[in-house]
Amino acid sequence: MLTSIVIKNYALIDHLDVSFTDGFTVITGETGAGKSILLGGLSLVLGKRADLSSLRVKEQKCIVESEFEIGKYKLQPFFNENDLDYESSTIIRREILPSGKSRAFVNDSPVTLAVLSQLGDRLIDVHSQHQTLQLADNDFQLKVIDALANNGERLADYNEKLINYRVTSSALEQLLDFQQNATKEHDYNSFLLKELEEASLTLGMQEELEAQYDLLNNSETIMELLSKGHQILNDEQMGALGTLTELKQVVSRLASFGSTYEALHDRVKSVFIEMDDISAELGLLQDKVTINPQLLEEVNTKLQLLYDLQKKHKVQDIGALLSIKEELETTVGKVENIEVDITEKENELAILRQELEAMSNILRSKRKSVIPELKQELEETLATLGMPNASFKIELSPADTFKRNGKDDLSFLFSANKGTAFGELKKVASGGELSRIMLTIKSILAKYEQLPTMMFDEIDTGVSGEISNRMGDIMADMSNSMQIFSITHLPQVASKGDHHFKVYKEDHENITNTKMKPLSQEERVVELAEMLGGKALSDSAIAHAKQLLN
Repeated sequence: MLTSIVIKNYALIDHLDVSFTDGFTVITGETGAGKSILLGGLSLVLGKRADLSSLRVKEQKCIVESEFEIGKYKLQPFFNENDLDYESSTIIRREILPSGKSRAFVNDSPVTLAVLSQLGDRLIDVHSQHQTLQLADNDFQLKVIDALANNGERLADYNEKLINYRVTSSALEQLLDFQQNATKEHDYNSFLLKELEEASLTLGMQEELEAQYDLLNNSETIMELLSKGHQILNDEQMGALGTLTELKQVVSRLASFGSTYEALHDRVKSVFIEMDDISAELGLLQDKVTINPQLLEEVNTKLQLLYDLQKKHKVQDIGALLSIKEELETTVGKVENIEVDITEKENELAILRQELEAMSNILRSKRKSVIPELKQELEETLATLGMPNASFKIELSPADTFKRNGKDDLSFLFSANKGTAFGELKKVASGGELSRIMLTIKSILAKYEQLPTMMFDEIDTGVSGEISNRMGDIMADMSNSMQIFSITHLPQVASKGDHHFKVYKEDHENITNTKMKPLSQEERVVELAEMLGGKALSDSAIAHAKQLLN
């Protein structure tokens, strides 16, 4: 429910601050007084595009701020989805800067125009003679039928199932695409995987093979060097061990001449022991060295395979080859198991399709059951609105695909006169007829679901007094369950309002301002009388105005 609006520096409005309550509010004023300006300002907080030319004073920013009571609208999920602070009394502010930039805020949180527009659609439904295209939309027509059929929960369950169906269908398409593309490469990927598997790759194997290759490739040189070292130590004439043996004997004799020589003896003895141990080690290593051309060839072959694989896959080490091997195992495994996965998805999709078919059939059955009631109510109400021969032909048939609101094709045809063919609403109904049809449909909807605030903008233009009186009754009746605004030129409609505001112009210092004020009972009598007979108030106009109000 709209509870207030403040407009600053917009078109002919310098500063406007108005509060509203629930029920039926009528807004009147002379042509050109600025009723459309009021709607234009309101449209800014509903997410419509801003126009820099709408600034009253170009050097100052324009501000439009509205407060809404939204406790009944179940908008908490919307606020959560858009990361907005939820307040039952929500304030929306829109600013247009002199630079042309526009800013929007919901409860002081900045929002995009897209979010503001989505929220605005949930708060106010502005309806005029030029905004009746919605009538020709099958989704809207089905919404009316579903409201009568109480299909709300069924549609919610259906939509949840439809989401699962579409997700599963998409997953199946991806599997089929993968199968089609992967099969072409499957043989090559299998060959690459087999190559890597036969290489028996392990971390560190390359380093081990390279070390083994170095030993085998240089075995003769190693053996020669070990032999020469052993010979240096053990040569009978010039061997180091023989020389150390003689030195040990010399210092052994010196050891008896004091501690200094005894320490020297110990050092020589230690060197002799170390050299003797080295000699033994050289002999052992020499015995272990083998010259094995066959083993050298095997190691070289293994290394060359590793180098070739690394070059082929454009990597530098065994770890990278192992990673590629894992990826190939996954890819090859998917292709080999894809038939099983596809069969599972197809079965899952078949079950969901059956469930959706059953849910669609129930929706269709419920819809068909209320179509006669809707047709009768539409035709009876329109008869009271000056369309006694209005007739509808509403038919449902199964569609080929699952849609967002079921699996139905809807034919919603209209004829305004006897003997004329039925046709689509937008093609055979005039603007005035469309307005009355929309008013009738919205009044029916209001009985079955919580609608947002509704603002009717001069939809009664061009209709007679008696018809406008009935239109006023319908709007007044709707206001029992929702907030209704009507911008009108007709006193018959204006008299039905619980609250009456007047939009007027006021000149001050050669500057025109659009203003708006609530009317007292006495002021309403004068306003209605002027709407009936002009500025020159007559006794009959005053009497007629009082009669309308009573």
